[in-house]
Parts: sequence; C-alpha cells; structure tokens
Amino acid sequence: MTKNWQNIIKEFEVYLKLERSMSVNTCFAYIQDLRKFVSFLEIKELEILPNQVKDRNLIDFIEYVAEIGLSDKSQSRIISSLKSFYKFLLIEELTDKDPSALLETPRLKRKIPVVLSVLEIESILNSIDVSDMLGHRNRAIIEVLYGCGLRVSELINLKISNIFFNEDFVRVIGKGNKQRLVPLGGAAKKEINYYMQAFRNHIEPQKGHADFLFLNRRGKQLTRVMIFTIVKDICNLVGIQKNVSPHTFRHSFATHLIEGGADLRVVQEMLGHESITTTEIYTHIDREYLREAIIQFHPRS
Repeated sequence: MTKNWQNIIKEFEVYLKLERSMSVNTCFAYIQDLRKFVSFLEIKELEILPNQVKDRNLIDFIEYVAEIGLSDKSQSRIISSLKSFYKFLLIEELTDKDPSALLETPRLKRKIPVVLSVLEIESILNSIDVSDMLGHRNRAIIEVLYGCGLRVSELINLKISNIFFNEDFVRVIGKGNKQRLVPLGGAAKKEINYYMQAFRNHIEPQKGHADFLFLNRRGKQLTRVMIFTIVKDICNLVGIQKNVSPHTFRHSFATHLIEGGADLRVVQEMLGHESITTTEIYTHIDREYLREAIIQFHPRS
C-alpha cells in the first residue's frame, strides 16, 4: 500500500507545482497533509489504495486530527489538500469517485491582525544603527515590508531587475507565481538607495545571487528565518510588547492605507489578494472608530 501511495503522492506533487503553480510552502503543506492521512490509515490498519478510500475514512481522519488538537485553520487546509488530491485522481482517471466531495471545511474565525501604529514603526526605524554596515540593509528591509506591503517570501525574492526606480514601481512575484506592480514610496526608495551605496555595492554576490536585492555578509540571498530574526531583534530593542513578525508590517501597511481613505479594491490589488474578503479584515479599525463615534455623538446612543 505504502509504495502505491508514495508513487501517486509524488505525481500529485508534480501536478501541484507545474499545473497548479503552487508555491513551495503550500505544496509542501499539501504533501505533508496527505502523508498524515496515509499514517492515519496505517494506525487504523487499513490497507487500502487511494481509489478505495471511502468518505467515512476521510471523515474519521478529520475527526481524528480535530481530537488531537489541530486548529480549524489546519483542518481547513487538510480538507483542501484532500479535495485537491482527489480532483487530481479524477483528472488522471486513477479513480472514478470523489470521497472528499462531502467534506465541509470548518467555519474559520477571522482573527484581527496585530497592527503597529505609525509612531511604533517610526520608533523601530529610528532605533536601527545605520553606522553598522548592516544598518542600512535592515532599515531598507523594514521600509520595503511596510512601504510596499510585501510577504516575507516576496521580500527575500525581490530582484534588482524588478525595481523600476524612475517609474517608482516594484514588480512582485507573489503566490502561485502571479506578478503584480506595487508603488515604491519615497522612504523605501531612499533606504534602498542608501543600502545599495553603503553595503550592497561593496560585496561580491555569490553565483546565482547577483540579482537579489537583499543579501547577507557572504553575498547570499537572505532566508525567511533571517528576516524573522532581524524583525524580532529590532522590536525587542525598542521594547514593543506586541507579537510582531515580518507580516505585521504588511498588516500595518494595509490598515494604514484604509484608515487614510484608500479604496478597498486598490489595497486588494497591491496586496495581491485573490478575494476582497481577505482584504476586508483590515477595515476593523475604521469600524471601531465608527462605533465609538456613534456612541459618542449619536443622540439615540
């Protein structure tokens, strides 16, 4: 059983990468979800092939992962993984039925994201020591995260050839290899130029890394972990108590734009969101402001 599952999962991985154009992280998560299901079948001593799986097997698996404490978000992704897997099997005519058809994703609670105030962002930027050779790089990283609203993966993969300094735009390669153009603000542009002059132009990039904007001391592309470390270290230095990650600057970028009156669909385009409902989580502060205004000023409150 295991060998057949392994072979089909490998083919499914190729399908996700080439035909669905999924990101490396999402593809990895989907494959891990399927391997969890195979492990579950082994725990239950069920020697069945992919085309022999019944809807009851899938329901039992989802109930099992819920019992062991996986969050609604993780359960939802596992269901998406299973549905995509059986869609793939149907396309490849490796099965004639879809046991995942009746699976329902749990109703997710939309969490209000952590957002930094403008003053907190300014204090973070002002705390970075630009006399250090990496200071200008780190300031540029924060400015680009906040000024362009990039995801971590988009930041570390940002290439010099995709920065249009004269037009003040950045071409970003987002989820699913989708491209979008994001305006390059004056502060971010200034810090990128400082970083290029003070650090980037004085190191020899390693082979294959010459076009990446942000490099380490050895001339290599930065990793996701390195960006998280830089952000955590700076926030600890400033004494910010919020749970800040690189993504917090993206949340702050969107929230501050909407607070300033930007159209929701414009922000959706800049963030690279598929759905407007994803962008709507950033309207929470405006709604709270309106609620307080009604309580304070409405004669019937």
